[in-house]
Amino acid sequence: MSRDPVIVVGAGIGGLSCALALRQRGIDVEVYEQAPKLREIGAGVQLSANGTRVLRALGLEPALDAWAVRPHAKEIRHWKSGRTWKLFDLGIVSEQRYGAPYIFIHRADLHRILADALQVHAPDSIHLNARCVGVEQDADAVTLRLEDGRSARGRLLIGADGVHSAVRASVFGAGRPEFTGCMAWRGVIPRDRLPQGRIPQAGTNWIGPGRHVVHYPLRRGEVLNFVGVVERSDWLIESWTAQGTRGECLADFAGWHPDVRALIEAIDLPYKWALMARSAMTRWSEGRVTLLGDACHAALPFLAQGAVMAIEDAYVLARCLAACEEDVATAFARYEAARIGRTTRVVDGSAANAKRFHNPRLADDHGAGDYITTEWSEAKVEQRYDWLFTYDALNVAI
Repeated sequence: MSRDPVIVVGAGIGGLSCALALRQRGIDVEVYEQAPKLREIGAGVQLSANGTRVLRALGLEPALDAWAVRPHAKEIRHWKSGRTWKLFDLGIVSEQRYGAPYIFIHRADLHRILADALQVHAPDSIHLNARCVGVEQDADAVTLRLEDGRSARGRLLIGADGVHSAVRASVFGAGRPEFTGCMAWRGVIPRDRLPQGRIPQAGTNWIGPGRHVVHYPLRRGEVLNFVGVVERSDWLIESWTAQGTRGECLADFAGWHPDVRALIEAIDLPYKWALMARSAMTRWSEGRVTLLGDACHAALPFLAQGAVMAIEDAYVLARCLAACEEDVATAFARYEAARIGRTTRVVDGSAANAKRFHNPRLADDHGAGDYITTEWSEAKVEQRYDWLFTYDALNVAI
């Protein structure tokens, strides 16, 4: 077997999950990250049972439980009236039905837990200030070229470097992610600023014409994560994560329920960014290089599966590589066969949910009731989510 390590480009959630899963199987791995220090932008992330099942297998459940919130339910609320419908039960129901919990966790906490675990299994395997500018390969190895002139040699390379993937550009050609027509607001609100008794501790989706709001508790309920998504065609800001103001955010949600506006008023500094996506790829691998996560299947966040898909990719890929040892072509073929259909369905389902959350029929309270009752009936919710939550990356055929 080659002594060269597996190279992972990108130390985000997908890259670190992959590196940890590889080390768990005795495979040497080196991770290269362009940032000068390990950190995650953003705030909350939702992890359904199909993701937490993997994190449990990686030995992370005790660390997750110290920081995460296990909600009892998710619900739908009307943007103006505040009328509430149950989306689905969680808590013990998720454990009983899907065999793993549904959790809310701060992205930075999840990132730190993954990084700490990798450092235990593979000390000094994460290399910072390492920006990828190119990938070269031959029949025996792959070489990562870095911006500062350094290079690294591996027996294969995994691009886990997000929607703006340099690995993807180097191997599959230049191309830019496309603006989806939606921008998002994000903020974190301390619990003591929340209106007393008015904000539920369940995960909540407020839906309305042309926009929606999601909020849920983080860090043992000490803070609330706020995300507001707005349809617009005039995104002119070059940064993907720009500082905004409460006034701008309030203007985007003018006329919305007082609970929503109270949340916006309680945000210290709201951030805004463009939601980007790429066309689904029909092939993720070339020679000794493959991709995972947003590098190959970026989607709108309307199924709350972005992080989970990267975690699933990571574990299935590690299983394929361990099963096929030095036969990289077969390992990558099995990985793609197991993952491309599922992730493409997530991309499509997320786009469909955008239309569902923002439907014009939601403008009128009476008509909205009929629409929500129909679209979020128990049968339709089961059809929309069960195939996601029951998936088992630990045992899916490879």
